[in-house]
Amino acid sequence: MARISDETRRDNESAIRQVMDRLLAGEIPARSKCDIKTLAAQAGVARTGFYPKKNRDGSPRPGPFQHLAEEFERRLAELREQGVVPDPRAAQVERLKEQVAGLKERLAAREAQIDGLADFRQRVLSQLAAQRMEIERLREVLATPSNVRALPNSPRADAPYGSCG
Repeated sequence: MARISDETRRDNESAIRQVMDRLLAGEIPARSKCDIKTLAAQAGVARTGFYPKKNRDGSPRPGPFQHLAEEFERRLAELREQGVVPDPRAAQVERLKEQVAGLKERLAAREAQIDGLADFRQRVLSQLAAQRMEIERLREVLATPSNVRALPNSPRADAPYGSCG
């Protein structure tokens, strides 16, 4: 396995830190997540550099960028604790879930209101039909000879005869 120079390591660390800042600020490329895989791909380094290695004798040694992976995970956890979701897709999913819940509540309220108005409409139509039938009955009574007389129309706009007016 080839060793990298100190200058290349510094350049890689600088690139990783820049990508880390962008990812944690919410600038996540399409079809990616806010994770180590994306961090490595965007920085142009191998993902294996973020994980511990083993020496030939089996003893563990840190990966060349393991400290940056730990920093990334720590900063990501801090953001999540503060309620900040750097991944816009995850934030959008949460926002849409809240919006759907609000819309369901509004829909239920509107349906209840419409049901109440439909009942009111039915009562009003029944009352109007009953009043129309009564008017038609009274007109028939007036048209046939009987002891019912129509009151004369008043030339004034006052109350009709016999009212308390």
